[in-house]
Amino acid sequence: EVRTGAYKNLYHPNQLISHKEDAANNYARGHYTVGQEIIEETLDRFRRLADSCSSLQGFLLFHSFGGGTGSGFTSLLLQQLEQEFDKKSRLGFIIYPSPCVSTSVVEPYNAVLSTHSTLHNVDCAFMMDNEATYDICQRKLNIERPSYNNLNRLISQVVSSITASLRFDGALNVDLTEFQTNLVPYPRIHFPLTTYSPIMSNAKAFYEGMSVAQITAECFEPSNQMVKCNPRTGKYMACCM
Repeated sequence: EVRTGAYKNLYHPNQLISHKEDAANNYARGHYTVGQEIIEETLDRFRRLADSCSSLQGFLLFHSFGGGTGSGFTSLLLQQLEQEFDKKSRLGFIIYPSPCVSTSVVEPYNAVLSTHSTLHNVDCAFMMDNEATYDICQRKLNIERPSYNNLNRLISQVVSSITASLRFDGALNVDLTEFQTNLVPYPRIHFPLTTYSPIMSNAKAFYEGMSVAQITAECFEPSNQMVKCNPRTGKYMACCM
């Protein structure tokens, strides 16, 4: 899909790395065996891109915690980036597995192992999970059987909004380091959950309007969160809107 799909021209072909084997949904294969075979090539591409930047702020990483590559190889990559670019920010957008939408019985193990690595090698990790995105697509967007395209488009819209302050003028989060400053109260507690509003289908968007107060209230509704949890049972230590 990335190489031949509708958005193939977004990526330079020299920056696409593939391998003859996959990680087979196994953290250990992604981190210790298959991952070791391509980590140096991957880092070389990072170095070339970094050298071509006039003012590198940091890295944005998108990966899942359920698969072997997203968990194992990304953990290995983050460790290497932390060593080579220790002064640069590393922000992650991570997709957690869900028992209701599961493709492998080992997803929980991969997620636990990858989370441990993320504690030390990522400055701020925005959490999402498959069940929450499926639920939003079905309930808010009236998509009976959401496809991966539907899920990815929803996630990309959320990510675009989170990073909008990097591309447009604003008072908050004008560079990558400010995400950490504004959203991370303690170094190890760097897993903010994300909420998006308004979310409505094309059909409703034409005749349903929402006030600023309604949009703000929806941002604190568990049904609009990209993670299935209820923050009302705890306390907000940091928040950006």
